[in-house]
Amino acid sequence: MKEIVIISGKGGTGKTSVTASFALLAENAVVADCDVDAADLHLILTPTVRQRYDFWSGHEAVIHQDSCTPHGVCFNLCRFDAIERKGDRYVVDPASCEGCGVCARFCPRQAIEMKARLCGAWMVSETRAGPMVHARLGVAAENSGKLVSTVRREAKRVAEETRRTLILLDGPPGIGCPVIAAISGASAVVIVTEPSMSGAHDLMRTLDLARHFKIPAYACVNKWDISPDMTEEIEHKAAAAGAIVLGRIRYDRGVVDAQKQVKSVMETDAPCAGDIKAIWNTLQHHMEHGA
Repeated sequence: MKEIVIISGKGGTGKTSVTASFALLAENAVVADCDVDAADLHLILTPTVRQRYDFWSGHEAVIHQDSCTPHGVCFNLCRFDAIERKGDRYVVDPASCEGCGVCARFCPRQAIEMKARLCGAWMVSETRAGPMVHARLGVAAENSGKLVSTVRREAKRVAEETRRTLILLDGPPGIGCPVIAAISGASAVVIVTEPSMSGAHDLMRTLDLARHFKIPAYACVNKWDISPDMTEEIEHKAAAAGAIVLGRIRYDRGVVDAQKQVKSVMETDAPCAGDIKAIWNTLQHHMEHGA
């Protein structure tokens, strides 16, 4: 089973649009949205949820008012200002609580309980591109890396159950914990970048990450015709860093038009659809026959 993760060093490069296009071109893949902090693949693929599960992670403090005698120990010890004084009692702000447990440890009345935190939900859905596993993280919820790992695990399970040999993952932007959770052990990463100074810088950071985990890296430049000179510079740097450059995607207003219709560009006559299809075919060739 192959896992291809589409990532980017920064947000807004077109990563999700490329993932949705790949999903429709693949025809027989499981799709997973691992950008759980700001999931938006569902806006294009319009999934019908078949299964939904709560995601629990970490703890949050709860003060039992019937046991609390307001000494203020918890209020003074909390470094996150998560405990507020309201009149003659103390309450916990769940959005600020980091679940460290100091307040519960030092409460002289043992009036504080550390309860499991409901952080969001993950879902298994059907789309016109095939099965999809995705998630939604709650406001101020923690541990998106753990939720990414959950989405990946369930995507593998669905692929095994439906006898599919390819998983396409829409990864998070950046190089932090959620990205590491998304790419660790993957078959390949496809990095979508843009012809700008920040795009070039973040591409190199992402390539460093892929090289660290010994994952084959591919790259493509979106909206390349905005700055052809920068595009050439980026492609040169990517190749020098060991990545295989798959191709270029032109700037195309048809992408926005497709999104307004809740479609991928592959389902429209947008000119850039041909660019993405060529990139997909090149990626498949390299993965089947090697560089």
